[in-house]
Amino acid sequence: MGRRQRGPERKSRRGWLIAGASVALAAGLYAGAAAFVGSQIPANTTVHGVNVGSLSAEAARQVLEHKLSPEAAKKITVAVNGKEETLDPATAGLGLDIDRTLDGLTGFDLNPANLIKRVTGQLHIEPVLDVDDAKLRGAVEALAPKFAAKTTEGKLAFDGAKPVLTKPVTGVELDLDESESVLANGWFDAADPIALPATLTAPKTSQETLEKALEETAKPLVDGPIKLTDGKSSASLSPAQLAAAASFKIADDAVTMSLDPKKLAEAASGGSDGFKSSAKDARIVLSGGKPTVIPSANGKSIDEKGLDKLVLAASLDKDRTAKVKLATTVPKLTTEAAKKLGVKEAIVNFSTPYPASDTVRTKNLYAGSKRLNGVLVMPGETFSLEKALGPITTANGYYGSGVVVNGFATEAVGGGLSQISTQMYNAGFLAGYDDITHKPHSRWFERYPAGREATLWEGQVDMAWKNNTPYAVMIEAWVGGGRVHTRLWSTDYWTVKSTSSAKYNITNPRTTYNPAENCKPENGGKKGFSINVTRSRTSAEKTLPAETKSWTYQPWNKVVCGKKP
Repeated sequence: MGRRQRGPERKSRRGWLIAGASVALAAGLYAGAAAFVGSQIPANTTVHGVNVGSLSAEAARQVLEHKLSPEAAKKITVAVNGKEETLDPATAGLGLDIDRTLDGLTGFDLNPANLIKRVTGQLHIEPVLDVDDAKLRGAVEALAPKFAAKTTEGKLAFDGAKPVLTKPVTGVELDLDESESVLANGWFDAADPIALPATLTAPKTSQETLEKALEETAKPLVDGPIKLTDGKSSASLSPAQLAAAASFKIADDAVTMSLDPKKLAEAASGGSDGFKSSAKDARIVLSGGKPTVIPSANGKSIDEKGLDKLVLAASLDKDRTAKVKLATTVPKLTTEAAKKLGVKEAIVNFSTPYPASDTVRTKNLYAGSKRLNGVLVMPGETFSLEKALGPITTANGYYGSGVVVNGFATEAVGGGLSQISTQMYNAGFLAGYDDITHKPHSRWFERYPAGREATLWEGQVDMAWKNNTPYAVMIEAWVGGGRVHTRLWSTDYWTVKSTSSAKYNITNPRTTYNPAENCKPENGGKKGFSINVTRSRTSAEKTLPAETKSWTYQPWNKVVCGKKP
């Protein structure tokens, strides 16, 4: 603020010398008084409530530094959409300019009216705020990610039998320019958290709508069991079963809970024999040496139509009981559908000899074949030998017998089932099915085709193939005549051709040492080798690319029990 100085007007008429001297004296006294008053801040002046009246500029500056600087150093609390953060004024380039605040409050002035105001008037001012724009911008930009939020719709779901509400989130994007302006003008000694301007994007479905659905539909559903009855049979659906059948649709600020009638019917049939379906699937069995379809039969079961609405209504009724009906049910596999599966002719016959001297191993072959006999693999389905035979335990009829582990002979429950694995691998190979997984033995046994055999180790090594034809396939397996037999019944689809390379990478046996307690010594003698097996597949519809698989067998080393000397 610039200073203006203004003196009294001169008079043109002459006066007596003594009169002039008196006037000069009075003017001097007046100017001296004005100078004294101008050296002080006007009486009763306050800066943000701090009285600095009648003080010199330097004294006032010291008072304001003492009183206001600590206030200016306090953390600033800012808020956006209910979330608060703090800001350091110094880091944000915010401070007080006390010199500019006091500027103009002192100074020489001969105006009588102004002098009277300085002596008797009241002046209440706010300090001048000092803002470093670059620092403030940086501080606001650092705040932005702390407040930022992505608009997220809420969820309502069941965790077991407990309904759980996930709150929706309002999207937040801080307005940098406006926030900078708000802080620059209102940061000092703000009574409440400073609300920074931001763009808020609310979710489509409000929290109030979700909470209403929670209280009015979700909680009543699992408030206790619901009884289903047709007058003769009854079943009680537990809160967990009810919750498992429930789902929520959340859209356009509306929540709809629905129940799966099929899941409700399955739960009811599990709780009452009267609600179980009496329908019988068609079956394909071997009769008279060939597959035969045993017809299906319709039955009765709980009526799924409208069952969801009945249960929802019962959840809001104090009796929590729903009256249901039975309806005619059609089996999953009808007679007509079974016939269309094409299980009508033998498409693969494969067998391998087994060592009759190992009677325990032979028992495992019988047990494994029995579990496979009659297994039906549908079109597109993957057959897993481990799943079909397991669990491989003594409780399931298996015995401990010889196996090869890490190149050494030992014993394990289910020994010999690798021959069943080889049988099933070759059956799938010759039928043209897709090889999903298999692993040949580490050493070659002459009873198996080289490069075309598979081992089995529960939990580690499986043998699986996929039925890639439009027809189902039935497995027939048995042990007899010194051989293990596998036959596949289906409709012939693939023409399969297989070729094997000559053996190569021949390796001689050597002497190895086995320190294991259950070590079995071996004489060894057979050489190791590598071999390639190529398969091609052609159908009336397509030809698949030829595939070649290679495998390397270890030699049958001489095994000496104990540590190597």
